[in-house]
This record gives sequence, C-alpha cells and structure tokens, in this order.
Amino acid sequence: MSEAILKPRGLSRLETGHPWIFKSDVEPVEANNGAIVDVVAKGRFLGQAFYSEHSEITLRMLSRGALAKTWLEDRIEAAIRFREETLAMRGACRLVHGESDGLPGLIVDRYGEVLVVQVLAAAMESRTPSIVDALVRRLKPRGVLARNDVKIREREGLPRETKTLWGEVPDAVSIQEGSVSLSVDVINGQKTGTFLDQSANHILFGKLARGRVLDAFCHDGGFGLQAARNPEVREVLAVDISAEALVRAQANAAGNALALQTIEANVFDFLTDEVAAGSRYDTIALDPPAFAKTRGARDAAWRGYKEINRRALQLLEPLGILLTCSCSYHVSEEEFEAVVADAAADAGVTAQIIERRSQAPDHPVRLGMPETRYLKALVIRKLE
Repeated sequence: MSEAILKPRGLSRLETGHPWIFKSDVEPVEANNGAIVDVVAKGRFLGQAFYSEHSEITLRMLSRGALAKTWLEDRIEAAIRFREETLAMRGACRLVHGESDGLPGLIVDRYGEVLVVQVLAAAMESRTPSIVDALVRRLKPRGVLARNDVKIREREGLPRETKTLWGEVPDAVSIQEGSVSLSVDVINGQKTGTFLDQSANHILFGKLARGRVLDAFCHDGGFGLQAARNPEVREVLAVDISAEALVRAQANAAGNALALQTIEANVFDFLTDEVAAGSRYDTIALDPPAFAKTRGARDAAWRGYKEINRRALQLLEPLGILLTCSCSYHVSEEEFEAVVADAAADAGVTAQIIERRSQAPDHPVRLGMPETRYLKALVIRKLE
C-alpha cells in the first residue's frame, strides 16, 4: 500500500484531531486518485486515509490503525443503527453525516422510502456501488437518488449530476416533521430535498410562536408551517425571494389545512419597509442562506447578519421571540452571538438569550472538526 508522509504542520493538525490534511502539508504521494493510503510521520504509522490528487484536501483520515475489510459496510450500519435505536428516528433524517460518522465525503438522507446519497470525495465516488448495495440490503428502499449536483465536487475532479442509482424515485416524497406533513422534491429541492438539519428548530419555533408571526427566508415554510399549527398564533407571514419556494410552501400549507400568507420579496428590503411602516410581530424566524461561504466573505456576512437582526429586533414586540440562524461555517458561534448583540445595541433593544441551538442530532458534530458545527441558532427574547 502507498504511503503518505506528513510534514510537521500536517502532523500537528492530525494531532489536534482534525481529519483533513492539506496538499502543502504532505510529501508527494505516489498513489491512484481515491486510493486508501497509509499515513506516516517521523517513521511512525498513524492510520489510513483517502487520497485525492485533485483536491486541496489531499488526505481524509479514515482510522488511527489498519482498516478492517468490511469497514465501509460496518460504518454505514453503525450510523443507521445510531439514528434508529438511540435517536429513534425512522422517517425523514440524515443517516450518514460524512466525517462525523467516519465516512468522509458521504451524505445519506432518508425521506420515507427514498434514500438520497451525496458523494463529495473521489474515493467515495469509486465506492458508490458498494454504498448503494449496503443501503439497499439494510433498508430496502423504494429508490436511491444521487444528488451530486453541488459545486464542491468540482474540487475533486467529479462531475455535477443528479441521477437515480437504484429503484424508482418519485417527483415528490411525503414526510412528517412533528405534526406537519411536508411534500419534498428530492430531485430539485434545497440540499438533498429540504432542510433536515433545521427539523428540531422548526418544531421548537412552532411551540414558542404567538400572535403575529414572521418567517423570513422561509424557503418551503419550515418555521411558518409549525407556527401556523399553534392555536396561540393568529397570522403567519412567510417571505422569500424564490417564487418556486413559495409555491411549495403554499402547497404544504394547503395539504395541512393551515393558513400561510406568502410574500415574494427580498428579505432585506421587506424588513426595511416593515420597520418604516411601523409593523410589529410577536414571533420572528430568520433563517438566511450562508452569507460567508469563504473566509474572505466574513466582513460582508457580519454586515448582513447585523442588518437583518437589527431590523427583526425593531419589528419585535416587547417580550416577543426571535429565533435567528446562521449556517455560515466561517462565522463562529461566538462571532454570531456578538453580531446579534451588536444588532440589539444599534436597535436600542434589551434582550436575553433563552437558548443556544445547533443542527438536529442526526447531524452530529465531530470533535476537533469545527466544519461539522456549521449551523448556529439563538432563541432571543426581547425585553424592551
């Protein structure tokens, strides 16, 4: 088996627990793209890793020792069993969360009888038939879909594509989120179909919602639909710039016999206009797309997060609740909390944090790998 010899900085990174080693921190490797290689430093065997000749992430660590022959099937089974037995999740959930489950570059989401696979590393791409075989034998789905349409695949020299890998995949799949039924477009919807990582936060928001509710950046209406279920809510406005998303939100509202008023608008402009008009809300959800997709975008992201949170706090009634989110990995939890505090100060608002939240537990965080702690959410209560 080929060896990958770490330079001092690569060894230091590995010792912190991070499973990614970059090209500049590894001596030249003689191996096929996607191969498993032995990782060595100072003459010591440190484990095994996926090798990529295209990506800046040259090594993705798999183990601290030698892998068993059945490591792939074993880890897929362990990930599924954890969701089913420990988390008691059997409907819609993430079954495999990449490096957090010891399966770098692999995402598997379950939407009822349909499985959606997303492969982000060349080494996993070559193992797709074995992955599908393991999933089909274990779960007996109706169909398995590859949502390999994400830009990050290009860094691995992989094509962007969406295709059926096994069985039959319908245009729409029905799932349950709390007491709300959702129709999910797994072929064209966001991520692998919808925002499974926000599921627990959607349900919490529905429980907290009161009076007049605003779901800003509503996508398919995840927060607003949960709020509309609450008898303490009298009106829900769902705002998004995407007309297609609003059509899905209205369809989901109709399917649940819920009242949801949708507004197609730029949320920044909508919030500004609502403040100028003197509008007020009792409960607000802010779930924007990632404002900082790169480290260089952090300053612009700070301004964006500050602006929408300042406006939301101005619109919020005293004792009202704001659930505000960031899915920008490059904005840390501490930075996000600081920008919301900055927004409150500018708005002249006194507020308290009721709870700090993250992605749902089927999207576990790997210690030593902050990239897996990408979703931050704060539940804010406005005092005055």
